[in-house]
Amino acid sequence: MPSFRNNGVEIAFLDQGEGAPIVLVHGFASTAVVNWVNPGWVSTLTSVGRRVIALDNRGHGASSKLYDPGAYHSAVMAEDVRALLDHLQIARTDVMGYSMGARIAAFLTLAHPQRVRSIIFGGLGINLVEGAGLPESIADALEAPSLAQVRDEQGRAFRAFADQTRSDLRALAACIRGSRQVLTRAQVAKIATPALVAVGSKDVIAGSAQALADLLPAGRVLDIPGRDHMLAVGDRVFKDGVLAFLAARP
Repeated sequence: MPSFRNNGVEIAFLDQGEGAPIVLVHGFASTAVVNWVNPGWVSTLTSVGRRVIALDNRGHGASSKLYDPGAYHSAVMAEDVRALLDHLQIARTDVMGYSMGARIAAFLTLAHPQRVRSIIFGGLGINLVEGAGLPESIADALEAPSLAQVRDEQGRAFRAFADQTRSDLRALAACIRGSRQVLTRAQVAKIATPALVAVGSKDVIAGSAQALADLLPAGRVLDIPGRDHMLAVGDRVFKDGVLAFLAARP
């Protein structure tokens, strides 16, 4: 993966296909490959003539590992995406984020509305406003000596996922502590960009998709039936809904 530096932080990314660009922002403890390549998103989007750019967020994958929670503020990570657009000389793009990546995409759109053509909130509903991301207990699970010593069910799931992706556990713990910002209802109401809110029907982490869409001036909902927060990522209904949403944009 190529990379560039933003204020001293190395950001790795992939850039595939040709056509109108779309930037993909992965979720917590994931990577561009795990979140977007392996579930078939990159091939799905490039096959319909899109240029797909997906970064490894700071603290993840091949990007710099930082251990100060302050380095992971959602607005700071949104500036990594903006800097990537500058690096690639992309003036305006569609943006899709999943979970933490959707929170980052929201901060990006609020700060730089002229850069975002449309926004897709995957795995994030009203908890953009009412919930500060994943619980800090997950950071404790990441810092435990081993998975066997983690008793919290949600913490175990994320620790097992982080171990599977061979992530830097200390960097992820700092990330989860530092990226817990919310937007106010008034701030969400300022996001006039066309938006799709896509959440699994069994997702207990995201919060209501409809409640978030109701706050967005141009928001609409995509329900992903029978899927929880983890399994919704690669679902065919999710992919088809996103393709239809993108195709409907002029």
